[in-house]
Amino acid sequence: MKRWTQARARALFRHHGPRSLIFRRRVAMVGGAISIGLIALLFAAISDDANHAFILFYREHPYWPLVLTPFGFAILVWLTRRFAPDARGSGIPQVIAAGADPDGATRNLISIPTAIIKAVLTFASLLVGASVGREGPTVQLAAALMAAWHKVLKVELRASMIIAGGAGGVAAAFNTPLAGIAFAIEELAAAYEQRMALLVMIVILISGAVASGLAGDYLYFGAVSASMGVRQAIVVAPVAGILGGLAGGLFSRLVLGAALAEFRWMEGLRRRPIVFAFLCGCVVAGVGCYTGLTWGPGYSPAHAMIIGVDAPFWFGFAKFATTAATAIAGLPGGIFAPSLAAGAGFGNMLRWLFPDDAASAVVLLGMVAYFTGVVRAPLTAVFILTEATASRGLLLPMMAAALVADQSSQWVCKEKLYHGLSRTFSTRAAEA
Repeated sequence: MKRWTQARARALFRHHGPRSLIFRRRVAMVGGAISIGLIALLFAAISDDANHAFILFYREHPYWPLVLTPFGFAILVWLTRRFAPDARGSGIPQVIAAGADPDGATRNLISIPTAIIKAVLTFASLLVGASVGREGPTVQLAAALMAAWHKVLKVELRASMIIAGGAGGVAAAFNTPLAGIAFAIEELAAAYEQRMALLVMIVILISGAVASGLAGDYLYFGAVSASMGVRQAIVVAPVAGILGGLAGGLFSRLVLGAALAEFRWMEGLRRRPIVFAFLCGCVVAGVGCYTGLTWGPGYSPAHAMIIGVDAPFWFGFAKFATTAATAIAGLPGGIFAPSLAAGAGFGNMLRWLFPDDAASAVVLLGMVAYFTGVVRAPLTAVFILTEATASRGLLLPMMAAALVADQSSQWVCKEKLYHGLSRTFSTRAAEA
């Protein structure tokens, strides 16, 4: 047994004390995780207020969005391109790109100024009726916060901590810790190691505990006591997986085509981003004013369909159109929540094919299938909906639908959406 000497105590203090690299690294990780939980809650509250304010405005002035939304799209795209081009879109592609050059990314992709502008412009997008969610921007905000803590404490920022921060953002945004872990594995990490797994789980545990402690142990979509027998699942899950995967793959192909395609007419539109955004805003305004249901993230219609309320047959197509138009326009804002709402619409369509099965169960299978088709992350999709609805009785049918959707989505779009979009940020991250 080693003797406890004064020299050994000094060595341990130098290695583990407040000035040591290990101590500062731990403080940066814990401080970042706590900040992520707090900011995720604040961001969620303000985003919900912005969406609610627009809905109230629309109800009092049902035709004004035909003017407000197109011009709002054009102004927001101009502001984004002028002041923070790295704030456009979801935020998840930026975090993926940041992993290739963490230090360089702190100067643009995951810098605090970019994160602040991202948050403000996401609120503004909701105020003009854009079909966006807050979850993707939360991931970029979370990565920026984690990077800021490392910078303040003069600790090297590693790709593992960017991944952990982004995963903590997903977990705090939905109150779904397992989904955060799955998201880190499927989307953010190219090589997922055991040590990284521990860091991700620690950050998710802390940020999730902060969010749950302040907001309560809430369920994103509320408790749903849905179940499905084996015989029904064998029939419904593959059908939902194929249809949802094809629809989600089509969405990804449209968005990637708008961002990366080399067709002459598409390149011409990209050279006129303000005009293009105005035209996309016209689509969102026209569909929104005609239906009255497709504004914002679409939480309320999705929740209604999940609990069995009948909805128009066309809602899935309408939400698909407004979300695609918003994403293609380049506004800051995520596609998680709008994709879940569109998936609920497609699940609601499946109720016409399977009228004898539990409505809630069929809708949830449609949601998990379409969401998987869009993001190509089956585990994330299953865990988000399982944790957000407490519908653990549907875990196996949802997993089956997600796996089928993941495969069928590839028939339409080979490349994963977020990884494809990250290529539009990779060069800037490397050169910063």
